[in-house]
Amino acid sequence: MQYHNITKDDMLNGDGLRVVLWVAGCGHACPGCHNPITWDAEGGLPFDQAAKAELFTELGKDYISGITFSGGDPLFPGNREEISELCHEIRQKFPDKTIWLYTGYRWEEIKWLPFLDQIDVLIDGRFVQAQADPQLHWRGSANQRVIDVPRTLAANSIVLHDDK
Repeated sequence: MQYHNITKDDMLNGDGLRVVLWVAGCGHACPGCHNPITWDAEGGLPFDQAAKAELFTELGKDYISGITFSGGDPLFPGNREEISELCHEIRQKFPDKTIWLYTGYRWEEIKWLPFLDQIDVLIDGRFVQAQADPQLHWRGSANQRVIDVPRTLAANSIVLHDDK
């Protein structure tokens, strides 16, 4: 897996202060995307042990609420295995941290992925420029949903994070 950046002390991509891993690879090519440089799966840097150590150092800080995976698309087929492994490892090492994930896929397209039970909040759906709204919380366009994954899995029906 390749990545472009690790953002520290981020307040825009999830609840609380977070560390964000911006992965490479996205097949959606949404018009108006704010990060098209991340579309190329071969772009950026290899996600190696040094990058992982940097990520885990940030997650080890008491004031960090958790991690957010963004990109690109963390669920781009070439990223899924490593994202799955990272989610499991983070959940084991940092059980009190939350895991958020942004994807252009709809829940209905990916709900079968076996590691979704490791994710707390999933923001789904492609960015749609005609539905863009800077006033939306944690999403770029009105078609995207902020999904409470544990409650959705328990209910077998989509439960929005905003519904809490």
